[in-house]
Amino acid sequence: MHWLSTPAHGRWLEAEGDRLLAFSRAARHPAGGFAWLDEVGRPELDRPVELWITCRMTHVFALGHLLGRPGSGALAGHGLQALQVRFRDSQNPGWYAAVDAQGPTTRSKTAYPHAFVVLAAASATCAGLPGGRDLLDEALDVLLTHFWDEEHAMVVEEWDETFTTLDPYRGVNANMHCVEALLAAADATGDRRLLDRVLQIVTRVVHDLGPAHSWRLPEHFDEAWNPLLAFNHDSPADPFRPYGATIGHWLEWARLALHLRAALGEDAPSWLLDDAVSLFEASIREGWAVDGADGFVYTVDWDGKPVVRERMHWVAAEATATAAALFAATGDPAYAAWYATWWDHLAEVFIDQAQGSWHHELDAQNRPSAVVWAGKPDTYHAFQATLIPRLPLSPTLAAALRDGLLS
Repeated sequence: MHWLSTPAHGRWLEAEGDRLLAFSRAARHPAGGFAWLDEVGRPELDRPVELWITCRMTHVFALGHLLGRPGSGALAGHGLQALQVRFRDSQNPGWYAAVDAQGPTTRSKTAYPHAFVVLAAASATCAGLPGGRDLLDEALDVLLTHFWDEEHAMVVEEWDETFTTLDPYRGVNANMHCVEALLAAADATGDRRLLDRVLQIVTRVVHDLGPAHSWRLPEHFDEAWNPLLAFNHDSPADPFRPYGATIGHWLEWARLALHLRAALGEDAPSWLLDDAVSLFEASIREGWAVDGADGFVYTVDWDGKPVVRERMHWVAAEATATAAALFAATGDPAYAAWYATWWDHLAEVFIDQAQGSWHHELDAQNRPSAVVWAGKPDTYHAFQATLIPRLPLSPTLAAALRDGLLS
């Protein structure tokens, strides 16, 4: 008997998800969108409101609405309103990355938060929230018209406000979240052509770059998609563009490959499972408890040695989700054992019973830290970790809840 098959563990996951939802309600910003929360759950109302946080929390509350949690639908609607008005560029396509009381704090248009607009809109569509489908259609049009690079079958990173000048930097993080968003959009719209784009991205990143770099996936590239392996060497703890290879992303890519495999069914290439296993094994070999204490280090260099040793809550959350996904795909009890190991780790050091939510970052001795992240800005990774083990690999979360597939 393992946790993934026990109703009691499912009830624990449900209770933890409800606890995270309750903590998240304080993020509602009175001016629109969702605020950054500090360590005790107070909204930092003077801080610019981030598009990616607003989208993630809109997605979470749309899932809460689908779960029948009273008040979640109104909060998701609050997020949709901000995406329809406060963050939208009224003169040009797309959405601003951050806004404050005076308006946009930056004028550039970046792929990472635009991917989350698609995800939030897809979840809102599945939840039947007013305006969700219109927003999804618009967000897909912006993403595929302006960010999709047909030549390289990848998503570019950053444009100016008018989509006239393209920055030469290319990044894999945005592409990873575009995979997640397009999988969700395919389920929300029924447009399986979106899966073709997903397979192209996953092929390039997982199947081509993975084996070529010993599964240490490069994160940063030039405009011709040549890896920039020394990028940000002098700023290794950057929250979005750190130097080296990011352990947690290996886990996310592995899980997303499994979701794609399930969505494609008999048309799925066999390497999707094989490569997911390889990424998972690499994350344990080079990331888990490699420096004398339990936990995943944030980044490693190109020899697999730790660079930033802080532990991120999202990495441990993704570890549980990927272990659950691999168990669902293979039935191998080793994955169920890793799943239990990492939930035990989360319960011991990350889950903050006193102040709510999870500590977002710990140091190498598993004490609260803030080298990369300060506060508890959102509950997206943690909340999804409470749902993924209870849902099939396909369709994606909101569509599975819409279809009554929660176990």
